[in-house]
Amino acid sequence: MKAILFREINSFFGSTIGYLVIGLFLILNGLFLWVFQGEYNILNTGFADLSPFFTLAPWILIFLIPAVTMRSFSDEKKQGTLELLLTKPLSLSEIIGGKFFAAVLLIVIAIIPTFIYVVMISNLGMPEGNIDMGSTIGAYAGLLLLVGAYAGIGIFCSTLSDNQIVSFIIAIFISFLFYFGFEGLATLLPDYATYISYLGMQDHFKSMGRGVIDTRDVIYFASITAVFLSMTKYNLKSIQL
Repeated sequence: MKAILFREINSFFGSTIGYLVIGLFLILNGLFLWVFQGEYNILNTGFADLSPFFTLAPWILIFLIPAVTMRSFSDEKKQGTLELLLTKPLSLSEIIGGKFFAAVLLIVIAIIPTFIYVVMISNLGMPEGNIDMGSTIGAYAGLLLLVGAYAGIGIFCSTLSDNQIVSFIIAIFISFLFYFGFEGLATLLPDYATYISYLGMQDHFKSMGRGVIDTRDVIYFASITAVFLSMTKYNLKSIQL
């Protein structure tokens, strides 16, 4: 698995995609949180917390992560190298795991510089240091789990077509459905809103953002990730046969 992981990381940083993804994530967040006037501008909220960042980040990642994962297997299929990859002395789980962890690692590298926001918010608090670290840590943990779920969806979608754009669009649609779709459906069915919302990622992400890392939320994200990676393995097995 390490061989695939290092190959993918080298591929990301051997081209512009790795730098572009990291740069776009940081620039878009920086502009919306500190420059553009609006509901996401931290200086306008009057509260020393990072809730605008954790509201905005999932929407940016819903586009960036499919952009990272769209080439995982679709490019291998288009270049005719997938069959060669499957004949290597690696299990399907190792191949999928290497590509999955490479995508997650790239996004984690993009998220790490945002830790400076915590220091900035802490310094802006009155009194200085007045920031809810519990909710901040919980939200970062939720964001990491969300990244894993998005990456799992993206890896799966990359096996559906040899066209990267098709994989990209399908991954965005499924990620949007799981993150916001159930919340939207809940507003249409208010009698069942609680149960429907619970099926979506947003409800579990917000729950962790309150500073309580509930095992149910962790299991939910882990299950979503595992299901899509399992479907990826199933699709690759059908190609292998």
